[in-house]
Amino acid sequence: MMGLLKKYTGGVAINNHAELKLFNERKTRNQFQKHLIAKTAANYVENGDVIFIDSETITLEMITFLKNKQVTIITSSLDIIVQALPFENLNVISTDGLLERDTKSFFTCSKRNSFGKYNFDKVFMVLSGVSVSKGVTCTSSIKSEIKETIVKGNAEVFLLVDHTIFEKYAMFTYCGLKKIDYLITDDFLDESYQDYATKNNIEIVIVNHS
Repeated sequence: MMGLLKKYTGGVAINNHAELKLFNERKTRNQFQKHLIAKTAANYVENGDVIFIDSETITLEMITFLKNKQVTIITSSLDIIVQALPFENLNVISTDGLLERDTKSFFTCSKRNSFGKYNFDKVFMVLSGVSVSKGVTCTSSIKSEIKETIVKGNAEVFLLVDHTIFEKYAMFTYCGLKKIDYLITDDFLDESYQDYATKNNIEIVIVNHS
């Protein structure tokens, strides 16, 4: 096989596994399924919640379904900030740092542990790939440390996954699957995931396509 690794802005991905895609390219893939996943995730948010929304196309869709709720949102996503701007009931706190233009998100090396100070009620996380053996992975070491800090808190952890990234993995694991409370996806999972979820008290939520 020619070349085990591919280098991208912000991280390294393993060939034939999860790769970092440009934001606009990812936005067009599986849009309907992502819309349903985001809608389902937003249904778990209650008035008064303090939530973290990870930076990705699938989480951007959540704002459409949160716009009538009283919620505090912490995010590193420029697009989520802009999307939430018209809705005064959405209190938005932006993380600081350098703007990564490919993903339209802010990140910084020096502030990664600052996320530990927030008392989130719920966190909505995204990923580059997931498997029972490798856990939940992403392509950047810096983002991996930030995500790891966020999911280590006491908040309920929601993982938003479209079916195309199961059994794929990127370079960095930011948590094991057992740390997840809710796994929201658009297709039924095989027995290995169902068994793992049962043993580790993970609720698998399959979105309604009707």
